[in-house]
Parts: sequence; C-alpha cells; structure tokens
Amino acid sequence: MEKMENSHKRLPIVEHDAWLQPVEEQINRRHDRYEAKMEKIRRSAGSIVDYANGYRYFGWQWDETLDGWWLREWLPGAQDVYVFGDFNNWQRTEIRMHRDAAGVWSAFFPAAMYRDRLTHGSLYKIHVHGDNGWLDRIPAYARRVVQDDATKNYTAQFWQPAEPFDWQGDAFDASKLGSLLIYEAHVGMAQEREGVGTYREFTERILPIIKRDGYNAVQLMAIAEHPYYGSFGYHVSSFFAPTSRCGTPEELKELIRRAHELGLAVIMDLVQAHYVKNLNEGINELDGTDHLYSRPGEEGNQPYWDSKLFDYGKEEVQHFLLSNVKYWLDEFHFDGFRFDGVTSMIYHHHGYVTFDSRERYFDGGVNEDAITYLTLANRLIHDFRPAAVTIAEDVSGMPGMCIPVDDGGIGFDYRLGMAIPDFWIKLLKDIPDEEWNIWEMWSVMTNRLPEVKTVAYAESHDQALVGDKTIAFRLMDKEMYFHMDRASQNLIIDRGMALHMMIRLMTISTGGQAYLNFMGNEFGHPEWIDFPREGNGWSYAHARRQWSLAGNRLLRYSWLGDFDRAMIRLVKKYKVLEDGYPWNLLMDERNKTMVFSHGRLLFVFNWHPTASIPDYELPVQGPGRYVPILSTDERRFGGPERQSMEVEHVTFNIQGDDGKEYPRIRIYNTSRTATVYLRKRLARTEKARN
Repeated sequence: MEKMENSHKRLPIVEHDAWLQPVEEQINRRHDRYEAKMEKIRRSAGSIVDYANGYRYFGWQWDETLDGWWLREWLPGAQDVYVFGDFNNWQRTEIRMHRDAAGVWSAFFPAAMYRDRLTHGSLYKIHVHGDNGWLDRIPAYARRVVQDDATKNYTAQFWQPAEPFDWQGDAFDASKLGSLLIYEAHVGMAQEREGVGTYREFTERILPIIKRDGYNAVQLMAIAEHPYYGSFGYHVSSFFAPTSRCGTPEELKELIRRAHELGLAVIMDLVQAHYVKNLNEGINELDGTDHLYSRPGEEGNQPYWDSKLFDYGKEEVQHFLLSNVKYWLDEFHFDGFRFDGVTSMIYHHHGYVTFDSRERYFDGGVNEDAITYLTLANRLIHDFRPAAVTIAEDVSGMPGMCIPVDDGGIGFDYRLGMAIPDFWIKLLKDIPDEEWNIWEMWSVMTNRLPEVKTVAYAESHDQALVGDKTIAFRLMDKEMYFHMDRASQNLIIDRGMALHMMIRLMTISTGGQAYLNFMGNEFGHPEWIDFPREGNGWSYAHARRQWSLAGNRLLRYSWLGDFDRAMIRLVKKYKVLEDGYPWNLLMDERNKTMVFSHGRLLFVFNWHPTASIPDYELPVQGPGRYVPILSTDERRFGGPERQSMEVEHVTFNIQGDDGKEYPRIRIYNTSRTATVYLRKRLARTEKARN
C-alpha cells in the first residue's frame, strides 16, 4: 500500500483539536492501520459484518447437504485432537478430528449414525495432544458449558433446542430512548434469597423494579461463563457461552426480549481485556502452546489481574473477538456493550503510569494493535446494529476514544466518568465537610471535552465490594444497622441521608450525558458484596440484594429510593442530560453554595454542614417565578423540610457594574441541602411591577 503521510487530508479529530496537531503523524498512522485492516477484511469477506462470522463456522454447525453436524476448532499448535462425550461413552480416542492447512480441526457426525446419540443436552469435550501433554479441554466456541454438582468439573454441552428462540416482534431501537439512565446489575446476586439468582427470576422480579424506578437501560455483568463466581464475571473462560449458573441461553434471551417490551435497553458488560488462566475450563494453551490467543511468554500475562492477555495483532484472535462481539448482538439481541478494562487493553503497561503529558498517549507504552482492534469492533457494532451503544471503561483519557471512526477516532459512544466516584470517595474518606472545596467539586464533575459523551456515576459495583465501601456505608457505617428505622433519631444517619441524595443529584446533573447506578445503591443498600468463599463459610448472605428494605415504609431506605425515583423522573422530564454542560451562576466558597442551571431548572446546592442563610440572594438566568420542585430536605424523603415547597420566588433586578439589569431571587438557603427550582414566566402585571 502506498504511503499516505504526505497525501493525508487532515482528519477531523486533529482539525477540531489544536492540542493534537503536534501528534498528527501518529494519529494518521493509527488511522492508516485501521484502514489497512478494513481493506484486507473487505477483500476477503466483502464487509466487516460478513467477516465476523466465526460463530457460524466454528463449533457445532449443521450441514444440510451432507445431513449431519460438523465440529470445528482452531488449534494450529495441536499434534492430535479427538472429540468425546456421552454420545460415545466418553471414549477419548475414538473420534479423531482432522487438521486443515489453517490449523482448523474438524470432525463430521452424520445424522444417520448420531441422530439418537448426539442430542440436545449431550455433554462433550475435546482431547488435545500438544506441547503441554494430553488434556481434556472445552472448545473455545462452546455455546453452553455446565458444571457437575458433585465433581465441580465443567463440561461443554451440545445445545440445539428443537425450535429456535422466537424473536418475532422484537424490533427494539435503543437510539429512541434519549439519554441513557443505566441500571447496572448482576443476575446471580439480584435476588433476595441466599443463592444464585436466575435469568427467570431477574425477568420476573427485577426488570419491573428497574422500569418502575425510571431507568431506561440495564447493564448486565457476568454474562459470559466464568469458573470462579467471586470474580464478578471478569475472569471469562468461555466467550460464547452465557453462564449456566443462571439458567439456559433461551432464558437469557427471554430476559432481553421482556426488557425490550418494557422499553429497556440491555447492555452487556463485555470482557475482552483478558481471560482466565485455567486450563480445565478456559482457552489458555488450548492447542498446547502458550501463544494461541496470547503472545508467548511474559508478554501474554496480565500480572496485575493474574490472567492472560489477548494478542490483538494476531488475525485469528481479531477474528475470534470480532465474531464474539457480533454473536452477542445477533444471537441475544443485546443493545450494546460496556467494554471492560479498556485501559489495560490499550497500554502495554496497562495504565500503571501517570498520564502527565501528551506523549504518554502516543509513545511505546501504547498497544497499537489493541487500538486498531477496538476501532474495528466499534465499526462492526455500528455497522451491524446502528442503534447499538458502546461504552469504554478507560481511566487514562486516551484522545479520540469517543470520536467517530471516520473522523480518526476509536469510535466509542461514551466513556465512563471514572474520576467521579474516585473523587467522592476521596472527599468522604479524607476531608471534613467544612473543608470541601466546591470549585474542585465543580471541576471534577464538568471536566470533559464537549464532544466526549460521559457516563456519570457516583458509584458502581466496584465501590460495593468487600475491601471497599459504598457511599451509604462510608457516610453512615455501623449506624445503619441500628438507626435506619424512621422513628429513630440519629445525627450520623441524618447527615448520611442528606449527603447521599446530594451526591447523586450533583453527579447526575453535572457529570455527563448519561447516568449509571449499581443495583441497590439507589436506596443505600447496607451490605457489601462478598461472594461465597472459604473465609465466609461459602455463604451467600452477602451476595444478594435486600429489596425488602426499600419496600418497608417503616425504614429510611424507602425514603432514599423515593428520592432516586423523583430525581430520575425530573432528569427525564426536563431533559437535563441532553442539555450538556450546566451553566454556572454562582460559587460561594464561604457558604459552600453553588448555583447552576439547566434550561428552565435552577439547582442550588448548599454543602455547608451548619450554615442556613435566610434571604440568601443569588443570580438566575432570566426573569420569572422560581418554584421549588425537588429538594433533598423534603419530608417525603425524610428531611425536616425547613423551606416551604409552596413558595414562589419572584425575580427582581439589580444593576451590574456595566449598568445592565440582572435578575435575582432570594431564598432560605438551608444547610446540607440541594433544591431544584422550576422557572415559570411572569404574568404581565408582575412584569410591569418589575
């Protein structure tokens, strides 16, 4: 291919950002790498959508012409491969697979011989002879993997229901939702009983809660099969198999279809940053070598996560991962992905450096292969399912992450605002209320480029795990176990309730163009997450959600839940997230008060622990009557309601230094309170008076 450096038309990503112009050559080179890959894909398959069809070739595939089943697996380093299962009485070396020039091993099962033996639910493995010896393995393209209750061993399962799942009528379009309000959830721990929750339970019990609470998207964790439950689904072993702990693939499909009927998008937490080391369950050394899906030696390890890394520059690995992306969209109708561990993917150092200069994003520490792969993945997703959503979990701030591919970017729709929960934790952990810097707060919440859409969140599953604390628990700690009944009086609980609501309202109204909440956090769930392990007697007591707390009107949890619903309703009704950056009207550091606006809404946050100020004067965007419509201090949310929600605040004008008239209002500015006012028009008589 001819060199393009001198012939490059300047890419929009550079055209629109002068800060990137000194590294234009590197950005062009990255885009050229992507274009070269795309051209190769077009030549071989016609389009990237047709290219990403590995799941239609590998694994079990019905051959209509030959009237039988093929089983195919890519194992180039293997010396010998057999398939065995309950259909041949587990005889390991009876059915030999045959290798082609590309390293793909296959075996054919004619229906005439196997119709009554190879049936839906049959169990099987492959027996691989490689450099690591003879090992029983699970194929990489297995679509269902089950664990034996007695032996705890995992085995692949031939999964071919008599009738394919009926998606008829499922024409859900996530692009019509408007701003995303994401409810992050884990199916297994979503139930209240002690045990592993099922797809069916989630469909019947949890989806209605998410819909009732006003969220329009659910983000599902731990979908792909993983041997260790306590990994939260992040050590994947089988990339094409939905975890069987929670039920069948059809029950997962039913969950998604039902979510669509309720108007909820379903986003998958996709783990392609690494994979589990396990030989018994995973794809590590599947062909006997240490470089099948990884680079050889230490380069193939993720030392911080005790897992294996993908070699994103290897064509077969690229094909495997792109096929995996399309598979979940095609077979399960997911509406997009939250790509886990993007920072780990795009840097050889996995982000364990200080990003203190522009060069950090373009030096030898960057994994260019991973950037090319992610760009291809975004192209595939948006070509195959234009309404699909992609979210990048990147803490580094890589330029171009959320810029369209054609403009020279990587192509994600959103990034996770990971600095936001870190900031709240630092504030609550290290700094007394009286010393909170509201300018710093404002800066962290609004620190994003206009073209980079951000998913704002106060906390996700990360903050709920053992070893960390949720916001509610940081605020109220052990008092939650004794004073969350409504009749109880406790200053720690009062402070915690107020700040819990204020932090969430601040995050959703300033932090981005979308919002995320982890299940149960909206009502201040009191328990951390601790999966069954030897240290807790293999208990499920902390791997569940106590929904009954939120439903009990004698407890304060219900007040927090009520506030969350009211907050989500307000944000949707007045399109706060669509409005973009908030308009800063006042920063009063002495009284810890900030005032900003979104359209017709005026937000007043008084973070001071004690300073309540009568007749507090503040600027507003325009003349009118300002009516309080939501306050963290309201009785319906457990507050003392120190200011009336019925009073209208009519603007008056003051003259500025420039001689112009500026509208203002006076309010009772109560301590540790956030209040939202709606601006209404002045009547003619009022205009005349003013």
